[in-house]
Amino acid sequence: MEKEFVITDEMADEALRLDNQLCFPLYAASRRIISAYTPFLKPLGLTYTQYIVFLVLWEKDGVTVGEIGERLHLDNGTLTPLLKKMEKAGYVSRERSSKDERVVLITLTKEGKAMKKKAREIPFQVGSCLCIDPKEAKQLKEMLDKLLTDDTNSPHVE
Repeated sequence: MEKEFVITDEMADEALRLDNQLCFPLYAASRRIISAYTPFLKPLGLTYTQYIVFLVLWEKDGVTVGEIGERLHLDNGTLTPLLKKMEKAGYVSRERSSKDERVVLITLTKEGKAMKKKAREIPFQVGSCLCIDPKEAKQLKEMLDKLLTDDTNSPHVE
């Protein structure tokens, strides 16, 4: 016979302490790291989200909105206005697939490709602002990648 797990008031109080949450330091660290990019992106006229879209496209140009969303863990509702803004700025072109008009292909323009050279120092500049050494940064990234890729860590709402 399996024993029923009972949550006591003391357990609940302890579990609900901010200092015991994994989510909060992840949230706060994410905000701090993203804000470290701002002084380097602002002169280029880019937001952090535009920058990470560029990172995806510089690795592989001519991908679908869905592929970008999958890589960045962003939904189409977030990406579509962002990509329209990037298109208006002349960085990307958006074209419906001839095979399936629901699919939109995103391709870098000449200006979008040229942005790569302007942004090449950003990872080094941001890295120099962080208070962890490269080995620790690599370990942290590997742990976060594990959280993001392990489907057993995804919340399942029924």
